[in-house]
Amino acid sequence: MDSIVERQRGIVTEHIRGENDHDWPAVYDTFVQDDRAYYDVVPLGTRFKGIEGVRSFYQAIATAMPDLHIEVTSEYDVPGCSIREVVITGTHKGEFACVKPLGNAIRIEMASFMGSTQGQENSSQSEYITTKRAYSGRCKASKGPTLLSRN
Repeated sequence: MDSIVERQRGIVTEHIRGENDHDWPAVYDTFVQDDRAYYDVVPLGTRFKGIEGVRSFYQAIATAMPDLHIEVTSEYDVPGCSIREVVITGTHKGEFACVKPLGNAIRIEMASFMGSTQGQENSSQSEYITTKRAYSGRCKASKGPTLLSRN
């Protein structure tokens, strides 16, 4: 396998491990550490810009779903991009996107697109991820129709 793709896979694995362990500094370290970093939440039409925006996103998620867990169901890699189909589970215990916590169990099926800066000028292994997570529309809450339901 191409060494660039192998490095990408290693960094993505570390990224998801950090998310599952709630080791947020390890997650941040997988991102480009400058203004190129971003985290898109596609269904909300929201981009968290720069490394500080990325940190802000993860702080909000850690508060909203402190028991967050990510299960990878499929993996796809090409030079410059890694895609992971995942299932995210947790409990809605904190406010997110102006939605008060409902205590619902959450299950989100989605694809995560992680772009690589590998091979670009002034990049290194730690300068890696820009992320776009595209939710499949299968966001379910056990006590209501959707994660964002106020019912």
